[in-house]
Amino acid sequence: MGPGAADIDGIVPDIGAKLPGLPPPPALEPEQARFRLFDSITNFYKNAARSQPVVLVLDDLHWADEPSLLLLRFMAQPLQESCILIVGCYRDVELSRQHPLSNTLAQLSREQGFQRHLLRGLSREETGQLVEAAAGIRPGPTVVDTVYTHTDGNPYFMTELVRLLVSQGELEEAGARASQGLRIPEGVREVIGQRLNRLSEQCNRMLTTASVIGREFRLDQLERLIDGLTDDQLLEALEEALEARLIEEMPQAPGRYQFAHRLAQETLTQELSLTRRVRLHARIATVLEELYATNAEANAAELAYHFAQAETVTGTDKLVQYSLLAGEQALAAYGYEEALVLFQRALEAKQGPRMAEDGDTAALLFGLARAQIATLGRTAHEPYRNLRLSFDYYVEAGDVDAALAVAEYPMPRPIYFDLGRNRLLSDALALVPPDSFHAGLLLSEYGSALYYEVGDYEGAQEALGRALAIAQGVGDVTLEMRTLIDSLGVNRYHFRFEECVQKSRSAIELAIQLDDLSAEVVARICAWCAQYPIGEVEGARIQAPALLAAAERLRDRLWLTTSLFFNAIGSRLDGDWHAAREYSNR
Repeated sequence: MGPGAADIDGIVPDIGAKLPGLPPPPALEPEQARFRLFDSITNFYKNAARSQPVVLVLDDLHWADEPSLLLLRFMAQPLQESCILIVGCYRDVELSRQHPLSNTLAQLSREQGFQRHLLRGLSREETGQLVEAAAGIRPGPTVVDTVYTHTDGNPYFMTELVRLLVSQGELEEAGARASQGLRIPEGVREVIGQRLNRLSEQCNRMLTTASVIGREFRLDQLERLIDGLTDDQLLEALEEALEARLIEEMPQAPGRYQFAHRLAQETLTQELSLTRRVRLHARIATVLEELYATNAEANAAELAYHFAQAETVTGTDKLVQYSLLAGEQALAAYGYEEALVLFQRALEAKQGPRMAEDGDTAALLFGLARAQIATLGRTAHEPYRNLRLSFDYYVEAGDVDAALAVAEYPMPRPIYFDLGRNRLLSDALALVPPDSFHAGLLLSEYGSALYYEVGDYEGAQEALGRALAIAQGVGDVTLEMRTLIDSLGVNRYHFRFEECVQKSRSAIELAIQLDDLSAEVVARICAWCAQYPIGEVEGARIQAPALLAAAERLRDRLWLTTSLFFNAIGSRLDGDWHAAREYSNR
């Protein structure tokens, strides 16, 4: 795993147990943090494929969440040069133009190694083979034709139908009955319903409760949730469902089960009235909270889901409590889209307050702002409003540390928009000693905000100069590099090219020292843009390939495109039209 082990540990806790003493990953802007995680995962698979070929099978991609699809898109290009095959399966009937997977497939189709293989229905010959494998007998041609005609060759429909006919002892008669109007289910739900009807009442009751728990469930959960069944009766119900192949035991996990297909779970859940479903979610939430006891925090997402579904019965307190925990966990794992839903749902339960009236609301607003910054883009005003509300509450409550955490949160630079960031940072500076590390951090952000939001160049220069002096005084090279990067943008956009070139040298040196590719790319771009106007053509020529090399290592499409663009311009200025065309084509 190399240096990426600490990042992967954030979503696979077992890594920390096997590799104790891992340093925590650095605090980065959301976009950079997620890139670092994705890059670590990609490098892990590339390293694994060096010793032997690797095949990754991703089933049911139509149910994948947005962060998982983003990871898949990220991995597609760099893994083309490795001995890795990624096989993704999905149901195209689940997709619409707005479905996240549709956008992912469109982008993946541009990759050289992408191939799409449509799995069509089985032929009549293949239908006969499937029936024989499922039933253990060789069916006659009339039976095969009947099964094929009524299922259109859909393998799942066939499998479920054949199992139903075999369990009823009617497979051999199916062909003869077809001419009399054989009643074949029109869809999987109907097939599942018929199979459920053949199960005992206690098995159906157990499955109904399990369906509300989720796709996966545990024996100890059912023991507390189902009244009137002894341990032996509950096990008999589970074995009955296993024999019917509606559920499966989880490999190497005694007492853990999952529905064989999500549609079986959905069929059972939708048969419940809304009132009964809500009450069952409430009971499940209470039981799970008792079961998890001191480990409830690790299962916060599951608890938040059930308390949200049962809000009309259980109230909002538990919903807010576990949504806040689960949202923070999602942010830590770079699941920004999931965090956005969790924080929004909890705030809606608190009736969308216009101001932070308590600590939970302030924490939810801060979490929501971070998720919004990562998902809504650089020009959205809503995140900054939520940061302000959260910050004001913590200041009023006297919680300086929490207020500073809000003010210091790293974020993309807003350009040409007055979002009030400079005013928030100014208020935060009043909370810290003037020469402290926190002051340096805030001043660096404040200088940028002053320039980009209100155009105050002199004020920005003063703030950035003070920040740089503090960084050098406390000996923090990361803060020094960050302040230099902020200064470069201000100097460049204000046409102070000589100063920009001078500072870029120090910024590039520190970025290389800290192995911060994003900072190196930004510093080299600023240097290139400043060197040409003041006649340092040779310096700009040297800068261009180094810029491209850093961007290629970073593999961020925006920075790579920008680097190629600047190299194309440089080639045109040098009269090398062939190279300029090559860069432009790339």
